[in-house]
Amino acid sequence: MKKKSASQCAFFNLRVFIGVFMVLAGVLIALAGAGFFGPSKAQAQSGAGSVAPAANSPNGPDVVRLIGPVRLDQDLRSLPYVAPNPEIEEKRLTRYPHPEIPNSTNQSDYPRFETLVKRITPPTPTMPAPLLTFDGMNSSQSGCLCLPPDTDGDVGPNHYVQSVNSSIKIFDKNGNPLNGSNGTTYNSFFLTLVGTPCSGFNNGDGFVFYDHQADRWVVSDFAFPGSLPGAGPFYQCIGVSQTSDPVSGGWFLYAIQHDPSNPTWIGDYPKLAMWNSGGSPAQNAYYLTVNLFNGVTLGFQGVRVFALDRASMITGGASNTIAFNITPAGLGDSYSLVPAGFRTGNPPPAGRDEFLLAVDSPFSGGVTLTEVHGWLFHVDFVSPANSTIGIGPDHTPNADITVNGFIDAFTNTSTLLVPQNGGVKLDTLGDKIMTPLVYQNRSGTESLWASQTVILNYPSGPTAIRWYQMNVTGGNFPATPVQQQDWTNGGDGLWRWMPSIAVDQNGNMAIGYSTSSATQEPSIRYAGRLASDPLNNLGQGEAIMTAGGGHQTHSSGRWGDYSMLTIDPADNLSFWHTNEYYPDTSSADWFTRIGKFQFTAGSPTPTPTGTPMATATPTATRPPKATPTATAPTTATPTATAPATATPTATAPATATPTATRPPKATPTATAPATATPTATAPTTATPTATRPPKATPTATAPATATPTASAPATATPTATRPPKATPTATP
Repeated sequence: MKKKSASQCAFFNLRVFIGVFMVLAGVLIALAGAGFFGPSKAQAQSGAGSVAPAANSPNGPDVVRLIGPVRLDQDLRSLPYVAPNPEIEEKRLTRYPHPEIPNSTNQSDYPRFETLVKRITPPTPTMPAPLLTFDGMNSSQSGCLCLPPDTDGDVGPNHYVQSVNSSIKIFDKNGNPLNGSNGTTYNSFFLTLVGTPCSGFNNGDGFVFYDHQADRWVVSDFAFPGSLPGAGPFYQCIGVSQTSDPVSGGWFLYAIQHDPSNPTWIGDYPKLAMWNSGGSPAQNAYYLTVNLFNGVTLGFQGVRVFALDRASMITGGASNTIAFNITPAGLGDSYSLVPAGFRTGNPPPAGRDEFLLAVDSPFSGGVTLTEVHGWLFHVDFVSPANSTIGIGPDHTPNADITVNGFIDAFTNTSTLLVPQNGGVKLDTLGDKIMTPLVYQNRSGTESLWASQTVILNYPSGPTAIRWYQMNVTGGNFPATPVQQQDWTNGGDGLWRWMPSIAVDQNGNMAIGYSTSSATQEPSIRYAGRLASDPLNNLGQGEAIMTAGGGHQTHSSGRWGDYSMLTIDPADNLSFWHTNEYYPDTSSADWFTRIGKFQFTAGSPTPTPTGTPMATATPTATRPPKATPTATAPTTATPTATAPATATPTATAPATATPTATRPPKATPTATAPATATPTATAPTTATPTATRPPKATPTATAPATATPTASAPATATPTATRPPKATPTATP
C-alpha cells in the first residue's frame, strides 16, 4: 500500500501529461481499434472466448469487461521514462487491525544459550550450494523510495523477469540486465492505458509470472490516484506479452477496476496464478485474488477472486472477467486467498477446478489454529451464471483441512517480531498462506504444496516456516495433509520467515526464505527435501544463498511482503529464488538478490544441527554516492556491460567453515541435472462432504514459560560493495 504527498502528485502529473502527449496519437488509434470503454457491469460485452450474461445475479458472479487491450508494440528500452510514485508503506492492511509496536522480547537476552550454540561443530552442508547469484533491483534503481520492495520474479527459457514495487527488470539467465540498469517503471509500462489510473498512478504490489504453456509473460500491479486513505478509483493493471520476448516482443495491456459496484474499495495484496485444465467448459484462466478494504476508512470488506479469460488475453482479444466477492460471513477470520498454479509434472486432469487456500488471521494473537481452508473455483466463460466458488451464497470453504496446531506470527501488541543485529524489529506477515501455492500432478497423484510463517514459544519466538503437502487427487481436498512441518533447522535459534515454495519434476521440494536474529544480519537461505526422504522433514538441510552485510533501521519495520521461488521451464529441475537483503546497514536502501540452485543425485539425508559460525565479520564500506541522471535508454541496443552488482557470481561448493569474504566473480559452470528420479506416492485421504463441518472455537495460547531457544551465531558475512546510489531525475 502506497502513500504519496499532494506535492508529489502535482509534480508527477506534469511529467505524466508530457509523456502521454508524446504517444497520444498512437494510443487513440489503439483504443479505437480495441473498442475502449469503462468497466461498468452493464457494459460487459462478448469478446474472443467470452460471452456476456444477461444480468449479474445477487451473490453470483460479476461479469466485467476488461479495459483494453491496448497494444504496446515498442521495445521496452525505447519507452519514455515516467518516474515512479514515491511511497513508504507505513502500515500493512490486515484482516483485523493490529498495532505495529515492536515486541520487547529479544533473544540476545539469552547469551548463555547463544554461547552453547556457537560451540557446536558446523556440519558439512548437504543442501546444494547456489549455482549462480546476482543482484536484482535495489532501492536506488527503483527510484520510488519504496518500502518494502515487494520482491517477486519468475524464470523462463531465456529470461529472468523480476518485479519490485515500482518496476520490472529483465535479465538474461547469466544475470545481465536487458532493459536498462534501472529496469522499466510500471508508470512507463502502462502509460498508454489512458483513461485509467494505470496511466501514471501505479502504486505497487507488483507481480510477474511466466505462462509456460503459452510461452508468454504476465505482469501486473495496482493503480489509483491520490493517496490512502482515499476514494480511488482503484484498478488492477495487467500486461500479457505478445511473444516469448519480454523486452522487444510487444505486450497486450489491460485494466480492471477492483470492484465497480464499490468504486471506493481497494483490492490490496493481489496474487495471480495460471490454471488450465481444459475440459468443457474449459477451466482456463488467469486467477487473481485481492483483499478488499474501504479506501476511505480502511475497513476490511472481504476478498474478491477473479478469473480472467486467458484464452482471449494471450491472443490480444477483448476479454471478460468473472469475479466473486466473498464477504466476512463466508471467510470467518481468514483472508488473503492464494490461487494454485503449476509448472512441473503432468497438467491437471481435464476439467479440474482451480484450488485456493487460506488460513485464519484472528482478532487476537496467541490463538492456536488447526485448519487450512480450501476453496474450489469453477469458471464458465460461455455461461457465466454457472460459475461457482465455495459453498452456498456466502461462498464458504469447500473444505477445512485439519493440520497440526500453529499460532500466527503476530501478538496483541505487534506484527514486528523478527529481531535484527541492531535496528527495529521486522514485520513477519505471519497471518497468511504465502504465494505461490504449487499444484503438481505426478503420474495421477495430485498435490498442493504451501508454506506460511508461524511463531513458536509464543510470544517469545522464534518464527518458523510451516509447510504442507496435501493430496488433492480427484479434485477433492483431504481431511489432513500428507506431510507438514515447522522448519527450524534443528532449533538453531534463527528466525525464519517470508517463505516461497517450489517442486521440481522429480517431486523434490525446496523453500526459500529470510533469516535473522539478534546477533545475525537478515539473510537469504533455502532448504529442501528429496521425494525419497522421510516424510515431515526438509531432509536435505539448509544452504545460504546470500549472507546479509547489514540491516534496516527504518522505523516502519516493513520487509519483503513476499519472496518467490520458481522452477526453470528449460529443465524443470533448477530452482530460482529472489528475496530482499541489505549489503550494509541503512534506513531503507534495500537490495534484492536472485539465485539458482538444483538438487544433485544421491544427496544424503542429514541430521539438522546448529547454524555454522562465521570466522570473521568484515565491515561493509559504502563507496561515495554519485548523482547520475535517471534518463531512460533511447536506443534499442542494450549496454553489453552489466552493472557491477549485476555481474553473476559463481558460488563455490559450500565448505564446513564459510569464509567471511565474497568469492571471486566468475562465469558459472552449468551443473548436470540430477539423474535420480525418486518416487513419492502420497496416501489416499478422505474426501470431505459438501457441507462444511462445524468449526471448533480456537483457544488462545498463554505466553509460554519454556526456556527460549538459543540464537545461532552469525554466519559468514561477505563483503558487500554497494554500487553508486542514483538519484533519478524525471525525464519526459
